[in-house]
Amino acid sequence: MPRTYLARLLGLLLALSNQPAPAASTVTGSTSTPQTQAFISGSYKQILANNTKQPFLLAIWSINCVSCMKDMALLRDIHKQKPALKIILLAADDLSASAQIHGIFEKLQLTDLENWVFADDNDRKLRFEIDPKWYGEIPRTYFFDAAQQRTGVSGVLPKAKYDAMIGKILN
Repeated sequence: MPRTYLARLLGLLLALSNQPAPAASTVTGSTSTPQTQAFISGSYKQILANNTKQPFLLAIWSINCVSCMKDMALLRDIHKQKPALKIILLAADDLSASAQIHGIFEKLQLTDLENWVFADDNDRKLRFEIDPKWYGEIPRTYFFDAAQQRTGVSGVLPKAKYDAMIGKILN
């Protein structure tokens, strides 16, 4: 089946289920594993709506990005140090990479974080919905404060930069 058909079918099934997206566990070592959600047109607004009045990170990455793996390891360490800080992972791959994505999550101990994967052939449209000024460079991390004011940063950040940015959104 073409990828577009599968993405639309999955999007339709999600819409028909009429259930809110599962909340990510913020407890380190939790036994509940959030399901990977299909990131389609409108998903970014859903993420914002599900995270009102709380700071969070949105980390965009790919299975084929070496720099992203370094960033993911740092995000794991941050998650262990600050389990109450919500971190949402968005793979800029497609649904066919779900097994690889889950393998990376298991290896890096990130299975308890909310996660999404691009599920639309029009990646450019999805990127534009997230940020019209973003052209697809990864890793890309957005730091949202409780008022949903955001700062987007591309590239691997040193831990000190993460700590500074997290400090800003938590205050």
